Amino acid sequence: MPSNPLPSRLRVRTVPVDVTGDLLTRIPDEVDPREVVTWLREGDGMVGWGRAVTVRTSGPARFADAESWWDRVRELAEVEDEVRDAGSGLVAFGSFAYSPASADESVLTVPRVVVGRRDGQGWVTHVVLDDEPWPPAHPAEMLARSNPRIDELDPVVETPGTVPAERWPEVVGRAVERITSGAVEKVVLARDVTVRHRDGDVVRVAPVLERLQRRYAATWTFAVDGLVGATPEMLVRLQGGRARSRVLAGTIRRGAAALHETPQGDPEHPVDPRLRLVSSEKDLDEHAYAVRSVVEALAPHCSDLQVPTAPYVLELPDVYHLATDLTGRMRSGATSLRLAAALHPSAAICGTPTAAAAAVIAELEGMDRGRYSGPVGWVDGDGDGDWGIALRCGELAPDRRSLRIFAGGGIVAASNPHAELAETEVKLTAMRHALGLATR
Repeated sequence: MPSNPLPSRLRVRTVPVDVTGDLLTRIPDEVDPREVVTWLREGDGMVGWGRAVTVRTSGPARFADAESWWDRVRELAEVEDEVRDAGSGLVAFGSFAYSPASADESVLTVPRVVVGRRDGQGWVTHVVLDDEPWPPAHPAEMLARSNPRIDELDPVVETPGTVPAERWPEVVGRAVERITSGAVEKVVLARDVTVRHRDGDVVRVAPVLERLQRRYAATWTFAVDGLVGATPEMLVRLQGGRARSRVLAGTIRRGAAALHETPQGDPEHPVDPRLRLVSSEKDLDEHAYAVRSVVEALAPHCSDLQVPTAPYVLELPDVYHLATDLTGRMRSGATSLRLAAALHPSAAICGTPTAAAAAVIAELEGMDRGRYSGPVGWVDGDGDGDWGIALRCGELAPDRRSLRIFAGGGIVAASNPHAELAETEVKLTAMRHALGLATR
């Protein structure tokens, strides 16, 4: 059921404006952090705030219910779009629970205000309901204002999550036992850490997003309904009749320490971690499972599906990933949201076979992932859009005074439990840095 009833009219107006500098500085500091929406990469994209209309869904039909609601919104919307670019006009931002059994609701929301920029073209979109007046300020006047506290982090403290770090190797070891017994081929396990405002105040998300964007510009920095992060993995992009997906699976940390971690532990003969990654049977197997699951999900929707024969190494500030980019021409007429639903959950965040891996996750993780590792992104009035996988992220609690941050890794028969713990610690670095808990 919609969180707020649909109005009789939804009026949308997009006008071109000159938008320079950091888009995140346009988010007013007084805005409720759960009403901030963001989708940015290399400084371009969209930021927004406020809620015009919102739907919350749950259970196995959470994607279908959200898409049905979006169809109704598109029908009643009156759109004036002077820009006509990806993300201008009518647009909704969404994030979906990883599991149909999650107690956390999925959400699709149309902001009151969106500020966007793509390839030098900037715009502002306002949304009003029924006979509400348009905002009195000209968009250029609104953009002249800047958030004075964008660099001011809130004081936070970290406490153990559902499964403390010292117990994680035990959990991984039990997963390896399931794999060697033949119950499952690969399973992706995740753990959480709790971060609270030291003084019990609300945790503001704009400064967190700012630090993520600065350090991880090559990823997609996102915010939807209190879920904030910087994902390196594009689940699906649909634009102009062409679908694209980036698969990441297989990880090794980078830096001087990793350079001297040879399989034999010989510091006199360091091995470039990128070479170790592309020659690791464990990581290549994990990656192959993930690619296969995406191909199987896209095949019914795409013709001319292009699948590279080998992955490349994606370089991020903290880690290297094995990556594969797939592209195909749409033939099914599905929206980007429907494609995201078809692709979720991929082997990169669940495992294979899917049902068996999901059962192992439910048995061993000991937590509700919420919207972590679910699809996050946006869809426009034509059905195009971007949907990433909510990784390297944290989710605000309902009271907005704490959040859980998450990290996971793919477990296969060759996995080392202590190495898997180390991998989650490296992946937690992104959010720890963004919250001021990690300085490197």
